[in-house]
Order: sequence, then structure tokens, then C-alpha cells
Amino acid sequence: MTANPSVILSGFADEAANQKTAVQQFAAFAAIGLQYYSIRFVDVGGGIKNVMKLTRSEIQKIRHLQDEYGLNVSSIGSPIGKVKLRNVDDGTKNAYLPFKRYLARDVAKACELAHAFEAKLIRGFSFYHPNGTDPKDHFPQAVDQLGQIAEACHRSDLTFGLEVEPNLVGENGYLLAELYRQVNHPAMVLIFDAANIIVQGYSPGELLDQFQAMAPGLGWLHIKDYHNPQPVAKGGHIDEDTLANFVPADEGDSAHEAILREFKAILPKLQRKLARRGIPGVFLDLEPHVKGGGQFGGFSGPDGMGVALRALCRVLDYVGINYHLRDFDDVKAARGF
Repeated sequence: MTANPSVILSGFADEAANQKTAVQQFAAFAAIGLQYYSIRFVDVGGGIKNVMKLTRSEIQKIRHLQDEYGLNVSSIGSPIGKVKLRNVDDGTKNAYLPFKRYLARDVAKACELAHAFEAKLIRGFSFYHPNGTDPKDHFPQAVDQLGQIAEACHRSDLTFGLEVEPNLVGENGYLLAELYRQVNHPAMVLIFDAANIIVQGYSPGELLDQFQAMAPGLGWLHIKDYHNPQPVAKGGHIDEDTLANFVPADEGDSAHEAILREFKAILPKLQRKLARRGIPGVFLDLEPHVKGGGQFGGFSGPDGMGVALRALCRVLDYVGINYHLRDFDDVKAARGF
């Protein structure tokens, strides 16, 4: 009998912390059994900062604390690519930064952070096209800029993950898959996030179709789900800060069972692909937002993160995908037994 394929469970640790302190984040993750986390917002004594703003001394404090709690960084939860493609006033508050400077400063900083935290993955996005325009009209510029980001990551022996999200050039699975095809770079992979598609009004069947479109380029998955309380018109601008109906992975509109069955079939090939880039496995990164979400982050609390993890584990058990949570052997090993 063939053994079930395995994934590595991770999550955005800031979602589990009421005040986003490093100690709160790491204590919550250790308690619920996780050994990896994605770093995004954190407070190590100087106030809450995005990972991109951390100083060297703050990085060292975080490294020391994560060692105490037996944690490793799975990905740098950067906001790379969440800026405007063009410097035009389109009624949004999104920032514009000249790309050459952005590449030299922000992308380089994300690569430095990945090395500092001994991570191989950087999460990013596909740029905001001017609100009200067709994202396809902006493919040439987005492809060029994403290719340069991927090359910068490649030169640093890192992999850039492009997340599907509303209002961006790659706002759905079809567009993101086409970006992947046109960029055609070994250091760029795709990140599927079911809720980020469902909030745009797509049905579970359409969602599965988009997952299949993204499958050749997949690198890892973000796990969150959503229940649309009323029909949503597809194709419009989404006000992410008003979204308030995120739910655990076994309760929403995304049909995670069907998604993960499809994912199971491609897991062995994906594991081999990532191993060639020095990545330890295929991550499922919890980003549940069960107490609220917005454009640059979300919140679940320690209780909500525990609920979300148990929901994901139930679905993984049902579809036959293996995973590991801390057990007594891990505790004994940490104590030197």
C-alpha cells in the first residue's frame, strides 16, 4: 500500500497573538503543536512592526526566542508586490514606488530577511493595476517586474511565492496561472488561497477549476475559508477591510475537501520539485482571519488559531494527507532526554 503524502503545517503567527508580541506568537504556536511559522507582524519591545521594518537587533531577539520555543520560519510574509504598477490616482490608498528603487531596496531587504531567518520562501503579490482597468492590459509590465523579482530571489537561492488576491493583476487563479506561464522562471511559484477567490463571488466549482489552472505552478497553500452571506458580483473591486465572514476550513464556501483531494494527487511531484530548490517540504500555511481580516493582515487570536488548525487537520485526515504536530517525543527531545 502506498503511504499517504505529507505536508508541513505552518501559519502566520501574528494571527495568534492578541498584542502580536513574539512571546505570545511563539507560545501559542508551540502550544497548538506547530513547529513552523510565517513571520509578518511582530513586537519585540519596540512596537508592532512589519517584518520588512525589523532591525538587526530585533531579528536577533526573534531568533533567540523562536529557538526557545522550538520554531522555524517557513516563509517571509512580505508585502512585496502590494504596490501600484503605475503612478496614477485611481481612488485607492495603495502606494506607488519606482520599480528600480523598489527592487534594490525592498526586494533586497526581503532576501536578506529570508537568509537571516534561514527560510527559503518569500511570499509576495502581483501588483495593483489602476482601479477600474482590465488586469490583462497590464500583463507586460507585471510580467517584466515579477521576472526581475524572481531573478533577484534566484540569485539569493530563494523562491518567490505569488499569492492570489483580489484587486491585483493576478486576482484569480486563471490570471495568476497565466502570469506564471509568461514569467517562466524557476524561482517563482504560486500560492493558492481559497478564501481570496471565494470573496470575489466565485462558486466552489469555479474555485476548483482555478486551482487546477494554478496546479502546474503551485509552491504552497494558504489555508483560510470564507462564507459569503449574500451573492457577490464577480469582477468588481473588493474592499478587503470590510470582509468579516472568514471561517475555519471545514465550514466555508471553498470546498477544501475537494481542493485538498486534488492537491494530494500532485503532492509527490511538488515535493520533489521543491526539494531541488532546498525547500524542506510542501507547506500549508494557516492564515485563517477568523476574527477579522484586511488588506495587509488578519487576526484569529490564540483560540481562533487553535480552532482553525483543528479544522484543517480534520479535513487532512479525511482526505488522507499526513502531517505532524508536536508530540511527547518532541518534548523529550527539547529537554535533552
